[in-house]
Amino acid sequence: MDTGAVFKAYDIRGTYPDQIDERLARAIGSAFATYVSTPAIAMAKDMRPSGDSLTQAFAEGARSVGCQVVDLGLASTDFLYFAAGHLDMPGAMFTASHNPAQYNGIKMCLAGAKPIGAETGLVEIEALTNQFLHAPATGDMASLEVRDLLPEWVQHVLSFIDVSTLRPLKIVADTANGMGGFVVPKVFANLPFEVEIMYPELDGSFPNHPADPLNPENLVDLQRRVLETGADIGLAFDGDADRVFLIDEKAQPISGSSTTAMVAATMLERNAGATILYNLICSKAVPEVIAEGKGIGVKTRVGHSFIKQVMAETGAIFGGEHSGHYYYRDNYRADSGIITALVVLELLSRANKPLSEVVAPFDRYAASGEINTKVKSPSASVARIAAQLIDEGVLVDQMDGLTAQYDDWWFNLRPSNTEPLLRLNVEAPNQATCAIRVQEVLAMIAAGD
Repeated sequence: MDTGAVFKAYDIRGTYPDQIDERLARAIGSAFATYVSTPAIAMAKDMRPSGDSLTQAFAEGARSVGCQVVDLGLASTDFLYFAAGHLDMPGAMFTASHNPAQYNGIKMCLAGAKPIGAETGLVEIEALTNQFLHAPATGDMASLEVRDLLPEWVQHVLSFIDVSTLRPLKIVADTANGMGGFVVPKVFANLPFEVEIMYPELDGSFPNHPADPLNPENLVDLQRRVLETGADIGLAFDGDADRVFLIDEKAQPISGSSTTAMVAATMLERNAGATILYNLICSKAVPEVIAEGKGIGVKTRVGHSFIKQVMAETGAIFGGEHSGHYYYRDNYRADSGIITALVVLELLSRANKPLSEVVAPFDRYAASGEINTKVKSPSASVARIAAQLIDEGVLVDQMDGLTAQYDDWWFNLRPSNTEPLLRLNVEAPNQATCAIRVQEVLAMIAAGD
């Protein structure tokens, strides 16, 4: 079995059973437990059918090298991160997030929910996995403990807001047969909201639509339902419910950048002078809002392991990504869709006006969204275009791919971590200009391929 096909930049992910099976999961369990070298690890899974046998095999692998396994059962990924912080032990979440039904995978973290990625342990875990694939551990089996942490997690999530300020908003949540259908009812149970959950049944075959709210096609059902019911807000969760996307009362999607800016402004009202992180494809409205709130804005690379590391280094209170990941210092620096939903619902309750009006001051520019182009060599294309722009005197930042800054517009071009693709994001003053600039950059890409 080729471990190189499933070990990615931030996690392990592949199709079941051809790329990920029980034998590989057992070896990964032994490798993870050996790498972290702690007395116990936490483990959880999403609703995918293969999760049962894969977690059982993973636990056997960990236990066979003398590591106790605390099985949390069904969980969202942010619940697993909470457990890793609350219990102060490493954790492994079996999920393929928004990927189609045939996929499964593992997101791993150290004690305290510290990230594990290619630069922070995943390479070493892959090497150990290959060793255990060829020579499985045969030691005495450590114990397996089943534990319910849901009540503690719900209290933790609610601690991010003042529940007394909430008013009876009408909410539609599309959980897309994913883990949002498990966690949303538990978190919202005693709050003064009227909540309708679309597709709440846990079903890893995703019979209604893919659990990927970054794709506008997967928001259509929620948008229609918001209008039909006169809801104040729509919430769209991905498969493992660590991301949330917002729909306003007019059924218009709110970008991850606008949500980042909105939450950042709220955080700065309560934490004057705090540091806020944003990744480099967020709208320039985000650093503007941070500066206006007297905060310290820090730009980061794309990806949770980088953001969590910078959060630890800077003491940042909050960080946001355009892709719908929102990180909180007081959540062990981990991202959480449900915490973000609650922060926005509290803001909406306090504002006492429609969400479209609340978000309007943060929605300042036109964005292209992410545009993928297949090329022969993504890294070579980025290097060629960067050199060309530097020669032309354009301001270029190469923190993550290349970001080119012009007087009134900018673009970022990054190689995909997993495919021969270039990912392009453009922002300009208005949609017409944005469309023109997109064509200009696509022409640059095509010219050398």
